[in-house]
Amino acid sequence: MKNRLPLSKKIKEALIHGGFLVNAVLVILVLLGIFVLLIWTSLPAFEQIPLKEFLFSSNWNPTSYVRESYGMLSMLVSSLLVTLGAMIFAVPISIGAAAFISDLASNRVREIAKPVVEILASIPSVVIGFIGITLIGPSIAKVFDLPDGLNAVNGSILLGIMAMPTIISLTEDALKSVPKSYTEASLALGATKWQTIIRVRIPAASSGIIAATMLGMGRAIGETMTVLMATGCAGAMPNSLFDSVKTMTSVIAIELGEVAYGTAHYYALFVVGLALFLITFAVNLAAEIIFNKKQKR
Repeated sequence: MKNRLPLSKKIKEALIHGGFLVNAVLVILVLLGIFVLLIWTSLPAFEQIPLKEFLFSSNWNPTSYVRESYGMLSMLVSSLLVTLGAMIFAVPISIGAAAFISDLASNRVREIAKPVVEILASIPSVVIGFIGITLIGPSIAKVFDLPDGLNAVNGSILLGIMAMPTIISLTEDALKSVPKSYTEASLALGATKWQTIIRVRIPAASSGIIAATMLGMGRAIGETMTVLMATGCAGAMPNSLFDSVKTMTSVIAIELGEVAYGTAHYYALFVVGLALFLITFAVNLAAEIIFNKKQKR
């Protein structure tokens, strides 16, 4: 005869299952609610401002006495520029750190390194911004002979630091999921431990590393206070990483608290928020798809 669970355990399992289901549905409803709110509040903007101006103009000047303008191209380029710079800075260091923790560090060093990475993730963005203003920014200005260090390079370094814990943790998990037989086969064929890490383990974990990178990118592109404090917040179209930039998150943080309700400026800021939401959602969705493909393999 089949073993039957007691009625009390069945009820307990049903309650646990129901609780998880309710939490999952609640998260989905909250996400959909945010999306609907952004769309609903953005629609009046398109009645007053042409979509072409939003997408292809780089002039954002909602307080002009001549003609208000709401082009967010420069903000979009600035956000992508800072995020790309952050990934260029963070990804190599994060992969190296994850490989060290996963394959090279002793148990004692690993026990110290992992909490340090987690502590780095818990540092408030305002504190990171202060570090950029007082330490990294002046150093950049001195090295590259610039009037100040409040530019995209400063923001990229700071966002890279903030994205590192996410990339390191997920990359380490991806490396740990590589079958031991891969490592044993490589070492048996005469490869060194270093060659095994570079040519076998990291390529085998590449899909997980890509997913980690994209999640780190999502973390960086949505950051507000750090870029607000350390990038100069100049509204012009940036020509290089050494120019001051104003990202999409900075514009929302600076202007939304003071804008008059119901104006074109008010609704335009929600359009910026909607664009930021869609970009972040697309990046995280792509990372999830890549990670799921890796899990199926």
